[in-house]
Amino acid sequence: MPSIDYNSAADVTERLEQRLVESLTGETSVSRRTVLGGLGVAGSAAVGLGSSRASAASDHDDEDEHGNFGAVGEYRDLDFDPHEFLTAFNTGNSGQDNVPQQVYEEDGRTVREFEFTAVDTTIAIAPGVEFQAWAYNGQVPGPTIRAVEGDLIRVKFTNLGRHAHTIHPHLKNLNPRMDGIPQNGPGVLDTGESFTYEWIAQPAGTHFYHCHSLPLKEHIHRGLYGTIIVDPDPERVRENPREYVNYHGPITDDFREQLVEEAKSRNHEYAENDAVNEMVMVMNSFDTNFDGGNEVYAANTRAFGYGVGDTDGEGNWTAGETKRPIQIDKNQRQRVYLSNATEFDLINSFHTHSQFFDYYDHGTTLTPTNKTVDTIMQCQAQRGIIEIDYSDHEPGLYMFHAHQSEFAELGWMSFFEVV
Repeated sequence: MPSIDYNSAADVTERLEQRLVESLTGETSVSRRTVLGGLGVAGSAAVGLGSSRASAASDHDDEDEHGNFGAVGEYRDLDFDPHEFLTAFNTGNSGQDNVPQQVYEEDGRTVREFEFTAVDTTIAIAPGVEFQAWAYNGQVPGPTIRAVEGDLIRVKFTNLGRHAHTIHPHLKNLNPRMDGIPQNGPGVLDTGESFTYEWIAQPAGTHFYHCHSLPLKEHIHRGLYGTIIVDPDPERVRENPREYVNYHGPITDDFREQLVEEAKSRNHEYAENDAVNEMVMVMNSFDTNFDGGNEVYAANTRAFGYGVGDTDGEGNWTAGETKRPIQIDKNQRQRVYLSNATEFDLINSFHTHSQFFDYYDHGTTLTPTNKTVDTIMQCQAQRGIIEIDYSDHEPGLYMFHAHQSEFAELGWMSFFEVV
């Protein structure tokens, strides 16, 4: 039997979404807390989300506010596809159409060059619900940059927004002029100004970039953040294996070769990487009324974007569906490059149902920092790599979500569909 019934999963996705959208659009007098209080009527018992009809507010009338309701529908804004974003790696050789890029050699080093802009835009965070964002290249999260350790990452940045912006990388940057903060180099860039940032891709791992203009919390919360993936160089691993392990025992020849093979599986220029299904997920959130507290949570911006819609239960989805699970091949190794961009909340988390995984904090090691776990926490800007194996699981739906239950019920609830 599949892990969760498809119809029940689709029903709870629709109903949770409906409550969330109603709370944001003012179509009914529903607060953030009452969205959470009325999940029992939403059919959530079918998937283990609870069955209480009690509201979080003591003076709330369940019968008035918690009746039956239908699906919100699809996302109308098709400019951003969270499923395409999962695997959109900009390497200089290939990537997104909205990211001009190239790769070339310069002074004996590979240069990966990208053109970034900061713009004011409107993004869809739930069906029919828009958010006034500040975004790199018009998208939230910003484009994923991918390089190999030792490469030069060159970003030609132009600020087209109404506010001053920068790009600050969480890399080992040796030149303070390139740090992307108000106090160094060009400082903040005003409207129409440009600057070229240059960073050596180091260390190997999954990293974070964001605007560092003040007030910092607003510039990050509005959407100016993204992921940088630095692939390990297998030959460098062979020469310096100790730098890639959190292990103090002997490095045998067999262990060295094991590390080299793992490095090849993480390097997009090696054939071994083709055997791994890699995904980028940025946990984010949105304060829609700008009161310093979030009303919507998501993985890759869209609330319930990896939820369940119309399907035949065999991996075939209705054409045009903008909400659907992440379909994965049970016989393929799964790798998630995970980061947390959530503002206003101290931590976010990632939890898998019916499965355990290995976690590599910051992705800077080739051996796990946490082995065989089903939940990890991240503060803002923390990131890591999750390795998951579903080869011994039956086909079907397997939920994953934040294990701050409030976050899950306000949008950060998703499914893998194992086929």
